[in-house]
Amino acid sequence: MPVDINDVVTETTSQSWFSRLGGALTGLLIGLVMVPGSSALLFWNEGRAVQTAQSLAEGAGLVLAVERLDRANEGRLVHVAGPARIATPPRDPEFGAPAPDGTLRLARSVEMFQWKEEQESETRNKLGGGTETVTTYRYTRGWAEGRIDSSRFRQPDGHQNPTPRQTSRSFVAQGVTLNGFRLTEAQLSAIAANETLSPPGATGDSLRYIGADPANPRIGDLRITWSAARPEALSVIAAQSGDGFAPYATRAGDRLMMVEPGRRTSAEMFRAAEEGNAILTWVLRVVGAVLMFVAFALLMRPVKVLADVIPPLGWLVGFGTSLVAGVLTLLLAPSVIAIAWLFYRPLVAIGVLAAGAAAAFALTRLRRRAPVAKPA
Repeated sequence: MPVDINDVVTETTSQSWFSRLGGALTGLLIGLVMVPGSSALLFWNEGRAVQTAQSLAEGAGLVLAVERLDRANEGRLVHVAGPARIATPPRDPEFGAPAPDGTLRLARSVEMFQWKEEQESETRNKLGGGTETVTTYRYTRGWAEGRIDSSRFRQPDGHQNPTPRQTSRSFVAQGVTLNGFRLTEAQLSAIAANETLSPPGATGDSLRYIGADPANPRIGDLRITWSAARPEALSVIAAQSGDGFAPYATRAGDRLMMVEPGRRTSAEMFRAAEEGNAILTWVLRVVGAVLMFVAFALLMRPVKVLADVIPPLGWLVGFGTSLVAGVLTLLLAPSVIAIAWLFYRPLVAIGVLAAGAAAAFALTRLRRRAPVAKPA
C-alpha cells in the first residue's frame, strides 16, 4: 500500500563528541558485565545440553510400551500411542458453532487492520567527533495479530489503533482419554492446530470478516480464522500418575513429558527430542557468542569515539576494534565451551579448543594479507 506524504515524519538529531564519549564510557561498564554474563550463558548451555542428552538416554533405556492403563505401572516411564477419545469437543463460545468431530484443540486467530510504524535511521560522523542522525518514521496500514501499541509511536496523533473487539484464543476438548489415560488441558495445548477450518456458519470461505467492506478495509476491521488439531492418533511418553500422565524425573535432572500427534514409536520420539536438544544447543551457542562480541565491542568503543574526531581515522579504528572483538570472541567463547565440556567429555573439549584457536589464527592471517579499503 503506498505511503501518503503526510504519514512520513523525518527527525534530525545531533550528538556532541563529549556526549558520545560519555555514552561510550557507560557502554564500557555494560561490556564489563556482559563478558562474564555471556560466558555464564555459554557455560550453562553446555551443562544443560549434556544433562538433557543424559536424561533422554536414560529415558530411552527405561521407557515401557503399554497398551492400556495398568495400576502396576504407577510412577514408571510409559509410552502410549493410539486414537484419542473425546467426551466434549471444543467450541468457540463467542461464535457459537463447535469444532468438527475429532478436534482436540481449536485455535482462533484474530488480525486487525491497524497502523504500523517503520523506522529507518542514518548516522553521519562530523568533523570534531560529533554525529548527526536522520531518522525517518513511516506510517502504513496493514493486518497484524493483536494490537500494536500506537501510544509508543513517534507521532501517535492520527495513527491511533483501537482495541479489537475479539482476541486470539485457544479452546481444548474436555474428557479426552488415550487408551484409558486421561489427558489434561495443558497436555492437549502442546498439540499444534494446523488444519484451517471454515468459519462457524460459513461455507467455502476460510475467514470471517468484521467490517464494512473487505475490499477496502478500515482501521479497526477484523479478520478471523480458525484452525484445529485433529490428529488420527496421539503418542505420549511420560510418567504414569494415577489415571493420567505427569513429567518423569530422571536421575540426570530433567523431567520428561512428550505429547505428539500421530502414532509414533518411542525410538522416534526420543530421536526427535535429541535433534531438538542439538538445535537448541547451537542456537544458544550463537546467541552467547554474539553477546560476547557485542561486549568486547562496547569495551573498545571509547577508543573508536576518541578517533572519530577525524572521521576517516575513526572508520579505520572502528574496523580494527571490531576485528579485535571478533578475535577475542573466537578465543574466549570456545574456551568457555571447552571448560564446560571438560567436566563431561574431555576429548571433545580439546577438539573445541583447537578449532577456536585455528579460526582465530586464520582470521589474523587473513587480515594481514587483505588490503585495507579506504573510505570514499
